[in-house]
Amino acid sequence: MREFSLFMWQLLRHPKRTSAIAPSSKGLARQMVSEITKDTGKVVEIGAGTGVFSRAILAAGVAPKDLTIVEMNPGFCNALKTQFPDCNVLEMDAQALGELQLENVNMVISGLPLLSIPEPVQHNIIKGAFDLMQPGGKYVQFTYGPKPPIAPEVREANGLKWCTLKKVWLNLPPAMPYVFTQK
Repeated sequence: MREFSLFMWQLLRHPKRTSAIAPSSKGLARQMVSEITKDTGKVVEIGAGTGVFSRAILAAGVAPKDLTIVEMNPGFCNALKTQFPDCNVLEMDAQALGELQLENVNMVISGLPLLSIPEPVQHNIIKGAFDLMQPGGKYVQFTYGPKPPIAPEVREANGLKWCTLKKVWLNLPPAMPYVFTQK
């Protein structure tokens, strides 16, 4: 209940930054982390919100020291620092991902509302994510709509291919996770 209250408070205070009508479900979180294996190594989560994906990432076997959580909303960020004291929690804009000095990152999991983000900003986020990751890295992103959550021009500029995971009907609204890799 505290998580829902935090989400609603942040939605009221920063509706454009929150860009969702409810926190992501545990079912969506399970799908978002379904590509994590014992060999995944370091993971960066962007747009962590209340931490539902963060908990799922840790439950999937990623060590807290191998999880970097990026959130630009100060209210969410403070709560994340309290919930995940052994993780690296950064209050920053995801556009600066490429500037992070992290090594051996193999996956970026995103809770950002990419389709509501202007294309140049989307490009900066996606380019930064793939610059940060090792070759073969995976970018996991969900969307509520029928199309891939990354604009066609951004996909083309970054040489991306994708596959979908299982649609999550028990999410408000239902969501489709995608896994993007570079060709």
